[in-house]
Amino acid sequence: MPTGKGSEEKAFHSGFCAVVGRPNVGKSTFLNRVIGQKVTIVSDKPQTTRNKIQCVWTTENAQIIFLDTPGIHKPYDRLGEWMVEKALEALDEVDAVLFMVDGEAGPGRGDREVAAILARVSSPVLLVVNKMDLVRRGERELAVERFSELGSYAGMFPISAATGEGMAELLEALIQRLPEGPKYYPDDWISDHPEQFVVAELIREKALMFTREEVPYAIAVAVEGMAKRPDRDLIDISATIYVERESQKGIVIGKGGSRLKEIGTLARQEIEALLGSPVNLKLWVKVNPDWRDKERALRALGYS
Repeated sequence: MPTGKGSEEKAFHSGFCAVVGRPNVGKSTFLNRVIGQKVTIVSDKPQTTRNKIQCVWTTENAQIIFLDTPGIHKPYDRLGEWMVEKALEALDEVDAVLFMVDGEAGPGRGDREVAAILARVSSPVLLVVNKMDLVRRGERELAVERFSELGSYAGMFPISAATGEGMAELLEALIQRLPEGPKYYPDDWISDHPEQFVVAELIREKALMFTREEVPYAIAVAVEGMAKRPDRDLIDISATIYVERESQKGIVIGKGGSRLKEIGTLARQEIEALLGSPVNLKLWVKVNPDWRDKERALRALGYS
């Protein structure tokens, strides 16, 4: 991965780049790899990313502000509609677009629908064929060719976000396609989201790990309280995991509260790493019937 080190005479490039594609192609894994730490949650469940998350990557010669968009998909509720709206909005705000696809799975209808949308975008679009570590060596060239037929692109890059393969070449090519410009954010910034948002997302990620079928799509997390104790190095955090059905509540809590305890333990470990302090995490599970189709509930949970 390029570090930006070298001649100080190099022009500084900066700009905004949207990372788009159908759900579950590895967009969040890619951004976590670029930034070097977790800034977006990762799950094998589709539609994990719900918000348009802004991540900042800075080197000596460049600063790229990535927009990790929700996967473009056919929505089935108001939340789904909002997610697609956010993904499409990102295309009007950027200097370049990374169109990420799953090299192992091959082109599907969802990829073709995204490609059709990107055909109308004026910014340069780079085709990123991810998960190449899962494609046999002798089949890699064919895997890329299959996707190249979806449209006309400013470049095609086979990569593996999981291993880092091909990432340096992709990032260098992206930098060269951005305009010369100033830094938009300080060197130490990696995200524009407040800590409470990231904490809520980490809790939701752990809840996704232990749920199945329809439950992951019905989960939302709200952080109600987050404060550092004045007398010791400890941060108290209280959060509520919302679901849509009583049966889902039981699944999240688990027998004798075992699953909720496991969710809390794993989330606390990552939150402590994020905040750099010990954390006292308290979780509750509440039912908010059909919250994904209620405008008021969506606004209260930050989906507006």
